Amino acid sequence: MLRSALSAIFYSLPAPMVKAHCDGPCGVYDPASARVAAEAVLSMTKKLLAMEPPQGNDPASWATYNNTFSRYVAIKEDQAKETKKELLILWTDYFKPEHLASYPDLHDVFWKAAKLCSACKVNIDQAKAEELIQAVEKIHHMFWKSKGRADAWITAS
Repeated sequence: MLRSALSAIFYSLPAPMVKAHCDGPCGVYDPASARVAAEAVLSMTKKLLAMEPPQGNDPASWATYNNTFSRYVAIKEDQAKETKKELLILWTDYFKPEHLASYPDLHDVFWKAAKLCSACKVNIDQAKAEELIQAVEKIHHMFWKSKGRADAWITAS
């Protein structure tokens, strides 16, 4: 019996890597990581909108332009995904049914913020990126108020 248990453990190694925050009762939450990711979404959106395609048919100029454009899009999409992940952690792990008494629109705020993350991934839309920042700010204030602490909303310059 011991041998079969050890064999089962041995054959299951190496265990797949998993990532989480933290699936244990650590109680450590902070919307700052969502804010930083949302700020990156806005920054990349602005950079993408400011890009000017090269004039002419110079392959090197077009390669540089396409590379930079692709990198900015990849970063924007990755950070929108990260924003959504961080918001969902707060929504599903931190906020409890008792918070609905203080924040009756809690579910709607989070749902719309998650939808904005998706919109920012799909589009290059500065208005949507700014709406996302506003939604994350609202969640930030809800979070810190729920903890009975003063908060400071810090924006990137």
